[in-house]
Amino acid sequence: MYSILAAVTLAGVVLHLAFDRREKTLARVAEVILLYVLAIMVGLNGVIAFIGHAFFANQIALFIGWMPGSPFQFEIAVANLAFGVLGLLCIVIRGQFWTAVVIGQSIFYWGAAYGHIHQYLLLKDTAPGNIGGPFYMDIAVPVVMIALLIAYRKAVKNS
Repeated sequence: MYSILAAVTLAGVVLHLAFDRREKTLARVAEVILLYVLAIMVGLNGVIAFIGHAFFANQIALFIGWMPGSPFQFEIAVANLAFGVLGLLCIVIRGQFWTAVVIGQSIFYWGAAYGHIHQYLLLKDTAPGNIGGPFYMDIAVPVVMIALLIAYRKAVKNS
């Protein structure tokens, strides 16, 4: 799923910049990339994760290496929905709102990454949903978002 969302993000950025009539300044390019990362990798991914954890809870639990039937899974679903909505709102709300979304999502993802490591070390959980794509994305997406946000803010300040 993550590779599909990453491909959609990249395709959206390329098409947006190809058809964008505005000057391709560093600030503009960083803004467009960050917008797509926020809208797709946070927004759309959050909504998809909500659907998975809320409506296909047993399948997702097994994919992660959890026992099916945990009532906490619905709480994870709602947290994903909250960040998903925030990511989608980045399409229409700009400015410091983006900073807040990047900070909140980074804390959530890095906390999840810590949980994946803990589950691996403590429980030897090698399920693909624990030590696989989700683990790497939980680390990489915040790094990308923070780097893009810093680049965007610096480029805007220097323009």
